[in-house]
Amino acid sequence: MPYILILYYSRYGATAEMAHQIARGTEEIPGIEARLRTVPAVSTLCESTQDKIPDAGPPYAELEDLRGCAGLALGSPTRYGNMAAPMKYFLDGTSSLWMAGTLIGKPAGVFTSTASLHGGQETTLLSMMLPLLHHGMLLVGLPYSETDLLRTSSGGTPYGPSHLAGSESNLPLTDAERHLCQALGKRLARTALALDGVG
Repeated sequence: MPYILILYYSRYGATAEMAHQIARGTEEIPGIEARLRTVPAVSTLCESTQDKIPDAGPPYAELEDLRGCAGLALGSPTRYGNMAAPMKYFLDGTSSLWMAGTLIGKPAGVFTSTASLHGGQETTLLSMMLPLLHHGMLLVGLPYSETDLLRTSSGGTPYGPSHLAGSESNLPLTDAERHLCQALGKRLARTALALDGVG
C-alpha cells in the first residue's frame, strides 16, 4: 500500500504529537497509510553512533523510507527560525536520492512547533521547504478553506501546521492545531493518490 512518510525530529514531544495527528488525518483517506519515522539527535562528539532503534517512538528514518514514499510530511521544532540540526543533518545525507531524482513530483508538506508565538514558525516552515524544492517535490500547504486558520490564536499557518508549545514546552495542542495537522495529512494523502492516478 502507498504511504505518506511523516518524518520528524522532536525534543520535548510537541512535534511528535503533531506527527501523530498528521498520521491520523492521512489514515482517514482510504487506500494509503502513514509511516512515522524520526531522526537521532546530533552528537557533540566528532563521531558517535546511536542505537539502530530508539528507546521509544518510531524507528529512525532510512533513505529507503524516502525512496518508497508516495508523499512526505517533514516536521521539526524551531531553532532560531530554522529547522533543528538533526533534521538538517539527515536531509544533507539525501544527495543520492537527489541525483537519482527519486522524489521528483511527490507531494510534501511541513510542520513545526515553537516556544513563543512569534518564535519563527513561518521562517522554519519556509526553510524546510528549500531542500524539498531542490528534490523536485510538490509543496502542499493549508488553504484558508481550513477555517481554523482564520480563528486560531496559537499555531496554524497557510505554509503548514504549527504549534505554540510554550516556554516550558508543555502546552498541549489546541483543537485548531490538531485539526490543521489532520488536514495536512488528508491533503497529502489525497494529492499522492491523485498524482498516482488512484484518487
